[in-house]
Amino acid sequence: MDDRTKTLAQLTTPAVLIDLDKVERNIKRHQDYADRHGLKLRPHIKTHKLPRIAAMQLQTGAIGVTCQKVSEAEAMVAGTPEIKDVLITYNIIGAEKLDRLAALATKVKMSVVADNETVVAGLSQRFAHEARPLAVLVECDTGAHRCGVATPEDAAVLAEVIAKSPGLTFAGLMTYPPPDGAAGVQAFMAQAKALIEAKGIAVPVITSGGTPSMAKAGDAPVTTEYRAGTYVYNDRSLVARGACTWDDCALTVLATVVSVPAPDRAIIDAGSKTLTSDLLGLQGYGHVLGRDDIRIDQLSEEHGRLVSDGPIGFKVGDQVRVVPNHACVVTNMVDRLYLTKAGAIVATAPVVARGCIT
Repeated sequence: MDDRTKTLAQLTTPAVLIDLDKVERNIKRHQDYADRHGLKLRPHIKTHKLPRIAAMQLQTGAIGVTCQKVSEAEAMVAGTPEIKDVLITYNIIGAEKLDRLAALATKVKMSVVADNETVVAGLSQRFAHEARPLAVLVECDTGAHRCGVATPEDAAVLAEVIAKSPGLTFAGLMTYPPPDGAAGVQAFMAQAKALIEAKGIAVPVITSGGTPSMAKAGDAPVTTEYRAGTYVYNDRSLVARGACTWDDCALTVLATVVSVPAPDRAIIDAGSKTLTSDLLGLQGYGHVLGRDDIRIDQLSEEHGRLVSDGPIGFKVGDQVRVVPNHACVVTNMVDRLYLTKAGAIVATAPVVARGCIT
């Protein structure tokens, strides 16, 4: 039987479902917010990895897409004619990756980030003789303490290095702040921008990101562009932060109860290989829709343990829908997704950029 003719109850589980009605609402809501605040929206495709959804985002008003790795950009550009503008928000190191980046730059408008002179030197060496210079933004640490230069002064120094490097053009500043980090973004970026402009260098783009803080992106008016990814699906971590509700969660995992070994315990056929072991500060590994009393307290590779303080009320063969803690990881763990509208399967979609980690 063709999967598109099956009901949800007939699907082989575990299966990852995408509610396109909710996806469309989520895309429009965030695009409308960006438009109201004068922000250009550049969604991160690592959440969905699907050409179909990237096209929806671009058609709704996004200016381009964000990718995390060169291979991810390669897969999305090849599969999505609508993509004309790509930002890779990762330090790119190594001759093989740089060659692939150069090939991509002949197909679409390409920009990347750097937070150190070693990365800048590698980019410059590879692009010095290309027909078009490569746009490079300085990544700044505005409080998340991952990558990024530590101070506005450091940002200004690196911006000048980029501007003077053959084959490169300085394109602006980039950050991925912690949740509710708009004040830090505003303070750091305003100072960095002033220092760079004092050197006679323009700062055309200041790009920030993160779905948890999207509703407060307007609190950092220095920002010109915003990158959000998880908003397209949402997940349990975002519900916990108050960024959305369960009704906004477009990605769910359909799982089957395979054992009920005790009155207060049941086992489903979705473990860490499906739901992800990411906790993101939460207790448990997902939310069973319609059953607030249930906790998914334990995962092994292929088993998820559901427990309740009272009778769990399941029998073997029952199905549940789980909102995972972190939607982005779930997408990358399956070959295909089941797309639904009004509760019915309308298509299946291969995860085009699955496993693209180089």
